[in-house]
Amino acid sequence: MLIQQQQIQFSPYSSLYDLIVPQDNLLRKINELIDFSFIYDELLNKYCTSNGRTAESPVRMFKYLLLKTIYDVSDVDVVERSRFDMSFKYFLEMTPEEGVINSSSLTKFRKLRLKDTDLLNLLIGKTVTIAVEKGIIKSRSIIVDATHTLSRSNPFSAIDVLRERSKLLRKTVYLFDDQFKEHMPKKNHTNELEKELAYCKELEQRIEKEESLSSIPAVKEKLNLLKETIEDTQENFTLSKDTDAKTGHKSADSSFFGYKTHLAMTEERIITAAVVTSGEKGDGPELPKLIKMSQENGIDVDTIIGDGAYTGTENLKRASELEIKMVAKLNSTIAQGARKDEDKFDYNKDADRFVCPAGHMAIRKSKQGRKNVGKNQTQTYYFDIEKCKSCPLKEGCYKEGSKTKTYSVSIKSELHQEQIAFQETDYYKEKAKHRYKIEAKNSELKNVHGYDRAITYGINNMQMQGAMAIFTVNLKRILKLM
Repeated sequence: MLIQQQQIQFSPYSSLYDLIVPQDNLLRKINELIDFSFIYDELLNKYCTSNGRTAESPVRMFKYLLLKTIYDVSDVDVVERSRFDMSFKYFLEMTPEEGVINSSSLTKFRKLRLKDTDLLNLLIGKTVTIAVEKGIIKSRSIIVDATHTLSRSNPFSAIDVLRERSKLLRKTVYLFDDQFKEHMPKKNHTNELEKELAYCKELEQRIEKEESLSSIPAVKEKLNLLKETIEDTQENFTLSKDTDAKTGHKSADSSFFGYKTHLAMTEERIITAAVVTSGEKGDGPELPKLIKMSQENGIDVDTIIGDGAYTGTENLKRASELEIKMVAKLNSTIAQGARKDEDKFDYNKDADRFVCPAGHMAIRKSKQGRKNVGKNQTQTYYFDIEKCKSCPLKEGCYKEGSKTKTYSVSIKSELHQEQIAFQETDYYKEKAKHRYKIEAKNSELKNVHGYDRAITYGINNMQMQGAMAIFTVNLKRILKLM
């Protein structure tokens, strides 16, 4: 059974709230600003309404998670603080003497009630609606950028994991047949990943052929584990408990393992849209989604403010079709005309490198052709050939036996004359001054609300974490502007 928003019940101690929780308290102001019953409406179908024990109010459970994000504390600590902090109890609509939940209930609520809920768009849309209704949003510009979040789990060296899994398989086999050592393939003693993969595949095949061994449950379990590791290694080249996280690049020389959150924000610093991806994804391809989501949330967009990552040909065409001005400096590498596999190879503006469809970044670049004849020059990007050899996407991309894998872009001397002329206007220069605001917002998300590192595994949980963090900063911003 489910009760709706739990109200503060009669208690001889309720008057304490008026004495202890001041009118300008953040949590009191949030309670007055927003009616949280929309959470109940959204999650109603996740509960059985006819039988079973009375469930804790979904609104109260959501508020516990919101307190976690506002104050950047753990499940255990937010529940413990709710025992004695009167502002917490007031926010949770509890009587002063009422008991708190068990912290494990928060984990269950996230997994069972919030699963498959588009919480990110729901909460952003709610705050934007409030901001529009309050007359806070007056600008028609959105500032776009992406911020990275580190995975909770560190990536492991693929070759080390392969060796550990093959070792476990061998040891399990020897428990049942010590003489099988004579049939094992020769181990790889080099640090070349391709050779280690070849050894593991041969080990897998030899044991599979021996049905008397491969049919033993303990051996089969370790064999399947090695198979899975081989497949993961061929696809990702890094392994982790966090299977959705990927390696992205902040520059040509620095990388991170985790996720990216692509954001759109008004000049008033209200976030209007967000898309969470794995870390290797480029910024530019997410722009159409950010525009559409911002518009659906009630923003009349006439200007986009960003950096060179958003000035790809397709983005410029799309902006023109929508009659939206692009306040982003053209990047000669991605704003050129048609190029081969434009939809597959993505440009990483932080590293100034292209990333292949498998998520691997070029290791170096060079300019080729005659210097003073722009149309004959190309920028050529070189990829790690060892990764290409064992890549599951190599068909049609890497030619077997090739010693190099490159991707070239023509460099043109005259790029999008209209955009170049627009960059010289006063309107462009004035709007470009607002771009710093989104970097400050990224810093707030990370340094104040724990968005620098994922609190659990998987992209769905990352989206949930992003939803709570963005909801929090938007509410705080609305209260400040009011």
